[in-house]
Amino acid sequence: QLQLVESGGGLVQPGGSLRLSCAASGSTLDFYAIGWFRQAPGKEREGVSCISSSDGSTYYADSVKGRFSVSRDNAKNTVYLQMNSLKPEDTGVYYCAVGLRCPTTAPMPKKTFDSWGQGTQVTVSS
Repeated sequence: QLQLVESGGGLVQPGGSLRLSCAASGSTLDFYAIGWFRQAPGKEREGVSCISSSDGSTYYADSVKGRFSVSRDNAKNTVYLQMNSLKPEDTGVYYCAVGLRCPTTAPMPKKTFDSWGQGTQVTVSS
C-alpha cells in the first residue's frame, strides 16, 4: 500500500523559508500527480500546490503564487515544496496526497486526492 510521509516543517519567522518533503514508500509516484494541502486550526483544508506526473506542469493557489515552488526527484521518490517569503497566514499543518492529475485552474478539490500523509506543522511567527 502506498504510504506518504511529510517532513520539514517547523517554526520560522515571517519572511523566512522552509522546504517540505513528501516521501513515498510501497509504490512509485512516477505516474501520479502530487498535491500539497494545508489546514489551519478551525479552517477547511485547502489546496496550495500540485505537480503533474506527465509533463511536470505545476499548479499554485493565488495565495502562494510567486513564493512557493513544487518539484520532483524521481530517483528519491520524493516531492518537495519550497516555501519562501513565509507569512503568518501560511501557518498550518501541511499534507501531501496522490491524485490523477493537477488542476489547470482553481480550485483544487481535496476529494480528488487520496493516500494522505500525516502532515507536518508549519508555524510562521515572530
